[in-house]
Amino acid sequence: MTIHAYPINTTKPSPLVDFWNTVLAPKFITYRHILVGGLSQHSAAIMPRLDIAEGDQILDIGCGFGDTAIALADHTGPKGEVLGVDCCQAFIDLARQSISQDQPDNVRFICHDVENGLAASDFDFVFARFGTMFFVNPVAGLKAMRAAMKPGGRMAHIVWRNREDNPWLISARDVVQSILPKPGENALTCGPGPFSMADETVLRGQMEAAGYCDIAFERLDAKVLVGRTVEEAIAFQLAIGPAGETFREGGLLAEEKRSEVEVALAEMFRGVESDEEGLWMDSSSWIVTARNPEE
Repeated sequence: MTIHAYPINTTKPSPLVDFWNTVLAPKFITYRHILVGGLSQHSAAIMPRLDIAEGDQILDIGCGFGDTAIALADHTGPKGEVLGVDCCQAFIDLARQSISQDQPDNVRFICHDVENGLAASDFDFVFARFGTMFFVNPVAGLKAMRAAMKPGGRMAHIVWRNREDNPWLISARDVVQSILPKPGENALTCGPGPFSMADETVLRGQMEAAGYCDIAFERLDAKVLVGRTVEEAIAFQLAIGPAGETFREGGLLAEEKRSEVEVALAEMFRGVESDEEGLWMDSSSWIVTARNPEE
């Protein structure tokens, strides 16, 4: 395995990738402490049970700030290697900074749009936490992941389940959209959206079309932090996710109604569970595992 033969993305970034790098990445970085803490509730629960052997070569798709890639590197050990890939250069820069001095030299990060394919095709295991939902073409993206795997290779990806079981993202959206119009068809968005793979039947069909076998679904529910204070929770929702998209697309009208929106969100958050760490809301994901058929 030679993951040091990095794929070089020489194509012009798609408008979606451009949007992630210029508009969304700074917002995600601002709330990195909330996002990593919340998302890790889902990956940490499954990480010890992943079908990873010592010495495995692992690909982490949409690795973000690098916490999952570093955790995967601990699982495969110094004889294995992990390649973390994300389309946002700022995320990759922070991921590289996250590698501790005593971390074995078995994890690397590159900036690349996985939907354009990868040069390597001999990974034992491919992983993605809340990244595959943003594929512009889900089947093509899943095929690109499978093309990077050895025959018989394994994979796991985590995606959000349906909206009603994810109030941490949807409750604020409903509040904001009671005051502001919904984003139009031409709105600048993060892609298909966080719930594009929520339906088990649809996603199973996409994975079968991409050539996977032994597909299995496991539901995972977890409380996630949405802010250390009500004020931070409001700012977080107005920056990221469906509520943030609605507010961003609202433009001048949104700014005119900011006070009204913030008061309404504060009222919503008054009923949310809280402790000394902050405010917690329900979330729900699918942990999907599958295999690349043997040749």
